[in-house]
Amino acid sequence: QAASHSGGCGPRARRARSNARAERNAGALDELESGERRGFGRGFEGLEASADVKRLIRDYGVGQVIYFARNVAGPEQVAELSRELQTFAREAGHDLPLVIGVDQEGGRVARMGPPWTVWPPLRALGRIGSEDMARRMGEALARECLAAGINCDFVPDLDVDTNSKNPIIGNRSFGADPDLVGRLGAAMIRGLQDKRVIGSAKHFPGHGDTDKDSHLELPVVDLPRPRLNKVEIKPFWKAIEAGVATVMMAHVLYTDVDPELPASLSPRVVEDILRRELGYDGVVMTDDLEMKAVAVKWGPGESAVLAMQAGCDVVPICGISPHTQVEAIEGVIKALESEQLSWASLDVACARVRRMKERFLLPYRDPSPKEALRSAGLGESLALALEISERGDEPIRHPWTSD
Repeated sequence: QAASHSGGCGPRARRARSNARAERNAGALDELESGERRGFGRGFEGLEASADVKRLIRDYGVGQVIYFARNVAGPEQVAELSRELQTFAREAGHDLPLVIGVDQEGGRVARMGPPWTVWPPLRALGRIGSEDMARRMGEALARECLAAGINCDFVPDLDVDTNSKNPIIGNRSFGADPDLVGRLGAAMIRGLQDKRVIGSAKHFPGHGDTDKDSHLELPVVDLPRPRLNKVEIKPFWKAIEAGVATVMMAHVLYTDVDPELPASLSPRVVEDILRRELGYDGVVMTDDLEMKAVAVKWGPGESAVLAMQAGCDVVPICGISPHTQVEAIEGVIKALESEQLSWASLDVACARVRRMKERFLLPYRDPSPKEALRSAGLGESLALALEISERGDEPIRHPWTSD
């Protein structure tokens, strides 16, 4: 559920801005394809680096890939896949490593099963209420991810679980108390990021009080803004205080803030609330743009442009079709040519992503398949998972079942 710029914003961008308007427009495709600046990332099919993902890394400068269960067979294979992708990116001219992300939350959202540690849902931590255990879980997640060459885990879920009819959050949330969610989320972020793995606070400004699954349709929330501040948004303050590297936007329509656009595409939510009111200057990403909450109404090119206009730095295309990714890129090219998007705004986004990569991904070291296997399911991690499960009264299962 994520995506990223590749890094280098330098002389090429400055030269483009100094050219005449016609020259700049004519050079938009070259600029966008050069690997200098991109708000795109990619899911792909298979256990090895596919020709399609390599082409997007080489020809379009895609700077982030996202692993799903379809890419994961075991620690040694994932470490080799990560090494292959990073080597290819370097040879293609990327000056900073790829962000390689995964959703490894615990419970029903876990792309990596045994021999990696299987964690109970975050609700178990919420019942215990221990910041120390949340921090230690973050550290354990980071160790296993890093050993396999994964440098970004899209956790924690900071949604406040206030709607019993919510089909997609439920026990993915720490609980119904926004202060508890904020405390434990901040502790997990510190544990994860202290071990140099990028964390992500999601789904801003909150997906907890919805009764629809945004993978399937657009949820609508009619709560007044004061209530959003008091409950839904409150945990994100704690995440920002903890230095969270990324915030993931929700594909949810909040009618009291913006009656037309979901949060992920709304300047009122991204720029006005997250950037200005909360003062967040880290990397902002949307949830996957192929989710039907947005894809039913907007094509990939349209939604990518709207997200960037709203102030998002990163847009994810997580499916396996390269055509969808290219359609999004072409939409952004057209928006640059027509000046719907400005190079200046891309400069700002590029600088944020570059700072994040420099903070977490350097110095780079190739993962070792043997070390990845040794680090999977360490005794202390298994013991912690079991303690959280037993004290928090949530099962350990992979794949997850609800019975």
